[in-house]
Amino acid sequence: MNIYRRHKLLWAILYWPVSLFVHIKFKFKCDQLKADGPCIIIPNHVTPLDPLLVAMSLRKKQAYFVASEHLFRLGFVSKLLDHIAAPIARRKGSTAMDTVKSCLKHLKAGRSVILFAEGSTTWDGVTDKILPATGKLVKTSGASLVTYRLEGCYPSYPRWSRKVRRGQMYGRIVRIYSPEELKAMKPDEINAAISADIYEDAWQRQALSPTEYKSRVRAEGIDTVLCLCPKCNKIGTLSARGNDIVCSCGFEVHIDGKMLFSPSEPFKNIAEWIHWQDERLRNGDFEHGETLFSDGDIHLKKLSYDHSGEELEYGELKLMKDRLVIGEHSFVLSELRNFSIVQRTRLLFTYHDEYYELISDKPACMRKYIVFS
Repeated sequence: MNIYRRHKLLWAILYWPVSLFVHIKFKFKCDQLKADGPCIIIPNHVTPLDPLLVAMSLRKKQAYFVASEHLFRLGFVSKLLDHIAAPIARRKGSTAMDTVKSCLKHLKAGRSVILFAEGSTTWDGVTDKILPATGKLVKTSGASLVTYRLEGCYPSYPRWSRKVRRGQMYGRIVRIYSPEELKAMKPDEINAAISADIYEDAWQRQALSPTEYKSRVRAEGIDTVLCLCPKCNKIGTLSARGNDIVCSCGFEVHIDGKMLFSPSEPFKNIAEWIHWQDERLRNGDFEHGETLFSDGDIHLKKLSYDHSGEELEYGELKLMKDRLVIGEHSFVLSELRNFSIVQRTRLLFTYHDEYYELISDKPACMRKYIVFS
């Protein structure tokens, strides 16, 4: 059987049981897409399950999503995913030309593509800037453009956590742009339209329509994004305990059912804390010595284009003012390129045209290395 027919048949079989599971597990409701011909579907990127959530709106539409390269290094899971959906690989830290060619191939053949134009899942619940080349790809494709907004998803299943906080999640089709409309628009105008359509601020939505999110571990995983204590100004002293964030200095804050902080000073929500933390990290305004900060139990791997990885080091990762060091390997910060994070604790980068990955065995804020650099 032709692989595309197989994918279409499998989706027809799997849609209803998967849809029922997603509705029960996440209380997810969504619009159904009704559009003729191939489409580029561009949603905001909020949770690790976004491709599946968006697919719930595509009961009668065959679509292929662009996925981070790490999904192709999960052994049996990767093989199963490829058999069912054949995602398009996007290797972070490398040229996107192959990804663009794959997208255009699907679209020209009449199949739709799901593209997360931000390039990365939000850490703070606010939609990020989209990649500049998005408008050009949309215009070149000759396909329709569907803008899609996920709402209420961040408080329920934020990137930094493995646990679901039951609330209410929605998938909205914001607008469908015809090929004729897109022909009359410049790439920058298309980018502006996409950015406006998919923009979501979880905290503005909570203010307008407060929703309770039930969980006994609302703080679980938050120490993979928050690392700087506002009281003692130290890095690496925060930890998550149930619904609370605590520091070894005695600082403590509670996360309530609306995923807001109590007390509300010095921060009302995680976005405010992240923005304060990022500014301090960029300015070096925190307690440190010759080593700015470090993490233990880190794997350093060198990755190949066939999705395989060779482990080079295991031990303590240190950030100095001018270099990143782990074991015998030292990387000059000014020569590091294309820093990015997949999942919660996998840090990817290129160095002298080689592709590397740093993986933590335990919860760690790997994001701080990107912010400082």
